Amino acid sequence: MLILSRKVDESIMIGKDVEVKVISIDGSNVKLGIDAPKDVDIIRNELYTAVKDSNIEAGSQNLDAASLAKIDIKKR
Repeated sequence: MLILSRKVDESIMIGKDVEVKVISIDGSNVKLGIDAPKDVDIIRNELYTAVKDSNIEAGSQNLDAASLAKIDIKKR
């Protein structure tokens, strides 16, 4: 892991297309601005982990045909 120190209004580049800029620092809160192409997905790590874990759990469930028939897809 690379660890860098940055001050407000300073930034780092990731590759040629992604810039991460420190917008403000308030105690232990840091606001970052990210400038990236629209085709680059940006998601908070805790959301990424939650979705990944949910997908793993859903994929590991063994549902038989009778259980699948009970799912009301109109509610979704």
